[in-house]
Amino acid sequence: MLSERYIKMLTEEAASFDIQISNKQADKFSLYADLLVQWNEKINLTAITDEEGIVIKHFLDSLSIIPYIPGDTKNLIDVGTGAGFPGIPIKIINDRIKVTLLDSLEKRIKYLNEVINRLELKDVYTVHGRAEDFGVDKKYREQFDAAAARAVASLPVLLEYCLPFVKTGGLFIAMKGPDAKNELIESKKALDILGGEVLDIKELTLPYSDNKRCIILIKKCRHTPTSYPRKSGKPTKQPIK
Repeated sequence: MLSERYIKMLTEEAASFDIQISNKQADKFSLYADLLVQWNEKINLTAITDEEGIVIKHFLDSLSIIPYIPGDTKNLIDVGTGAGFPGIPIKIINDRIKVTLLDSLEKRIKYLNEVINRLELKDVYTVHGRAEDFGVDKKYREQFDAAAARAVASLPVLLEYCLPFVKTGGLFIAMKGPDAKNELIESKKALDILGGEVLDIKELTLPYSDNKRCIILIKKCRHTPTSYPRKSGKPTKQPIK
C-alpha cells in the first residue's frame, strides 16, 4: 500500500489540477500501486516501481489531462494503455465515464482485468489488439467522445492510431514530452487527412520533478477517410508526413 507520505503527495498535487481525491479513491490508487508492482515481477509493465515514481510519473501524469476532458464526455478509449495509464486513473476519479483500454499484449490485458476487478471499477472494458485493426471495426470506429494516448508513438503515428476512434466533434488528447511542438510541425499532413485540428497545447512540469509534459488537444472536425488507419504496422513504417 502507498505510505501516508505519498497518499498526501497524491491528494495535494491532484488538488492543483482541481481534482479532489476521496479516501475511497486514495485506497484504490494505493491498491493499484500494489498490483502494478506485483505484476511487474511477472511481466514487463514499467521501469518505475518506487512509490514516488508511481505517484508522480504514472498517477499524477495521468490525472493531469482530466481538466481537459469535456464535461459531457460519456466514453473514452485509452489507446496503447500499457499498465493502464491514463485510463484507469481517469476512471477512479470520474466514475461516470465508460473507459475502454486497448492494448496489443494479452499478458497486459490479464493484468488490467485483475486491476479492474480488484478496484471494483464498473464500465471499464479491455480490448486485446492493435489500433490499426480496431480502428476499422464498426463497433469501435468513430464511437468515442474522447481518445487518449500517452506517448506510445510519434504524433503522426498516434494520430492515425487514435483519430479513427473519435466521433466527429470529439477530442483526442495526446500526452507527449517536451519535443511535442516539433512533432506537431511534422503532423500537419496527418491532421489534414485524418480530420483533426489542434485546439490547444498545454505545457506542464510534473510535481517534484523536472519532467516536462505537453498535452495536445485535438478536435475531430471531419470523418476520417475509410482508407485509414492503414494495415497493421504501416503507420509506424510509413508515417503520414
